[in-house]
Amino acid sequence: MKEIAMSYQHSIAPAAAHYRFTMLAVIAMLLVWATAVVVAAQSGFLATLYQPLIGGIVALTIIVPTLLYFASSAMRGLMDAVGHRRIIQFHIWRIPAALLFFWYGAQGQLPPLFWVLAGVGDLIAGLFALFAVTRPEDPGRYLRFHLFGFADFVVAVGTGLTFTLLEDVRMQPVAALPMALIPLFGVGISGATHLMAFDMLRRGAGFRIASRSAAADGSASPTTDARPAEL
Repeated sequence: MKEIAMSYQHSIAPAAAHYRFTMLAVIAMLLVWATAVVVAAQSGFLATLYQPLIGGIVALTIIVPTLLYFASSAMRGLMDAVGHRRIIQFHIWRIPAALLFFWYGAQGQLPPLFWVLAGVGDLIAGLFALFAVTRPEDPGRYLRFHLFGFADFVVAVGTGLTFTLLEDVRMQPVAALPMALIPLFGVGISGATHLMAFDMLRRGAGFRIASRSAAADGSASPTTDARPAEL
């Protein structure tokens, strides 16, 4: 039994190191991504783009991370280790995003239909996230959150794209700071994590309680795909 335990510990160490490397690589990519958005907005580059192109960029920021997740077992392992609770905690950022929509809307700097739908949707999603992380882990609650959160993005991005296609000048703040960080950074990460969470829920992965219970009763084995329960 002792030999099995030692063998299991040796199998975990390389896997944990591999996922830490993946985590550092993801953090580095996120920093580069955020910096690129800030520089592009601050320099005025985004404002020179054909406005509907921004909608395409937003779609890519969701699609590319999602494809990386499904193509890489390391990415899936990393997200499983991060877990549902931390993913949903991230979505609390949508509360200040909603307030930003309201502020720009009150100044008449965004189309009313756009800022109302995007702002109210983000506020509800952010409050839902805040509520969900204060409750015990519940797959059903998590699924409802991600269904609503992703639907909110579909509505907000679709509405925003409609106004950009209509060349509404009130969409110009989307290409400037700080608003540019919402569609070109926050939406991409949040939209991708919604899609990743759907897969995690389907696989029954990313639940901290389950991981700890399995470790406590010794159900994990040396042949199991070793992944750290928490980072």
